[in-house]
Amino acid sequence: MSLVEKAILKMQQTQRAGGSDPTQPAADRVFGTVVTTSTHKTLPPSVAAAPISDRIVAIDQVALRESGLLPPPHQERMISQQYRQIKRPLLANAAGRGVPKLPNGMLIMMASAVPGEGKTFTSLNLAFSMTLEKDMRVLLVDADLPKPHISNLLGVEEEPGLLDALRDSSVDVERLILPTNVRGLFLLPAGKDPENATELLASDHMRQLAAQLIERDPKRIVIFDSPPLLLTTESQALAQVVGQIVLVVRAGVTLHRTVLDAVSVIGAGKSVSLVLNQSTTTPPASYSYYGYGYGDAQNTRRPDA
Repeated sequence: MSLVEKAILKMQQTQRAGGSDPTQPAADRVFGTVVTTSTHKTLPPSVAAAPISDRIVAIDQVALRESGLLPPPHQERMISQQYRQIKRPLLANAAGRGVPKLPNGMLIMMASAVPGEGKTFTSLNLAFSMTLEKDMRVLLVDADLPKPHISNLLGVEEEPGLLDALRDSSVDVERLILPTNVRGLFLLPAGKDPENATELLASDHMRQLAAQLIERDPKRIVIFDSPPLLLTTESQALAQVVGQIVLVVRAGVTLHRTVLDAVSVIGAGKSVSLVLNQSTTTPPASYSYYGYGYGDAQNTRRPDA
């Protein structure tokens, strides 16, 4: 049994023993742990990047499914198809497949107007879906610097990350990227001390760092999980760096005016896609996306997009 498998087994045993209450809200539970391996891995020779960390994030996908953050087995096929529909135009824009290639299209920002839209859930599932693409690597960046949900969920909140690289230009961001036990999935934590986060995200160094992420690995898709657009200035700064923005909207909750306000703060010239989450209506098959947020593991709702 590998170190990663042992770490996941220990985490599952701890949860069953009472270390983690299965009824506890998903946002307060931890579904990953960092494991140090004895093998120092590197990217393929064709990629001019720094060596990948020998610290691996062991993600417990079983626990994620039980908590409603990944689709349950009996719905996995259907939901996987829905996420294929979501990712396909994003990948086409990024690679220029059948459409003009977007500048910085490999940089995708997951956004919402306000909290509670299911943005982090969508970020996780989109990242997992994109790892299924042939010869593609997915980097999930926790850029929700005021409230780093991804880092907290996957147990890397104490690891150096984006903030550390932005504060110190001598830090090679590649050395802060953590591989995971999910094939093709890598993680860049938020880092520590979010003071002046807006200024850091709006800096020239952030633009250089983002450019470096896609230049070092041309097969890399970068997904930024961001703060709500209408409640923070960090997300508005990040929107100017990326090439594509996915706005997650919760059906029946988010006001139409709120969505328009969120789009307006993004500014002109950006590719913005909308995903309507937790819709109870059934749209035409060609337009139906699936989604459910924290605490809705037993619901099967089809959001329109």
